Amino acid sequence: MTQPSPAPGALPAFLGGAATLARGFGFWARRPRLMAWGLIPAAIVGAVLLAALVTLAVFLTRIVDAVTPFADAWSEPWASIVRFASGTALLGGGVVLAVVSFTALTLIVGEPFYDRIWRAAESVGGATLPQADYGFWRSVRDGVGLVLRGLVAALIAALLGLVPLVGGALGAVTAVTLTGWLLADELTTRALSARGIDARERRRLRRAQRSRVLGFGVATQLCFLVPLGAVITMPAAIAGSTMLARTLLEGTARANADVTP
Repeated sequence: MTQPSPAPGALPAFLGGAATLARGFGFWARRPRLMAWGLIPAAIVGAVLLAALVTLAVFLTRIVDAVTPFADAWSEPWASIVRFASGTALLGGGVVLAVVSFTALTLIVGEPFYDRIWRAAESVGGATLPQADYGFWRSVRDGVGLVLRGLVAALIAALLGLVPLVGGALGAVTAVTLTGWLLADELTTRALSARGIDARERRRLRRAQRSRVLGFGVATQLCFLVPLGAVITMPAAIAGSTMLARTLLEGTARANADVTP
């Protein structure tokens, strides 16, 4: 029996996933006009969500005071600590929700644009384009699912942000990690679904190479947090996620071949 080849460590796999996003950015050199079209829906959705976040930030103090009336009778510095943690949690949760909503809404609004980018990325090297249909309504359904899961992630990040002293950092790290996974999940869905792979098998593929998927998602999420980063990154994330999906399938195929007698 052939001995299985050793699996890459978690850190190399994580960095490999992040490098896949860099390869997505490299797709600008191949198809610059096509990638530029992908900026349009991202810019529209990004402007709307940015306005919502600015509004939240402007009224954050009032909102925090309204949700922490119990702290009025507390002595300092505890009242300030609780209110600071609450504000951090609310703003962090809002950012998480905005990021996840951005991806879902942009994929829905920009379906025709991103379908063309996906097709171009799939055809690199003369590869055969998968034939299973994805479709607009499938995009809507997946987008709604992403927003709902994003709400859960935002709630978890917000609750962790309430932990005294370390809540801000803990909530931020949790938000980036959870949102990164959700982004990678959603972005790879098109390429995997086009191959006729159902949701259960898609989850299995991602979990089998969890570090690589998380590396791609966290890198994408961090790019989204840079001013205008979400708009610029979105077309590259579509191309990169297509490459990531192929990597997941190739890794599974190699693993299966290694254990074959």
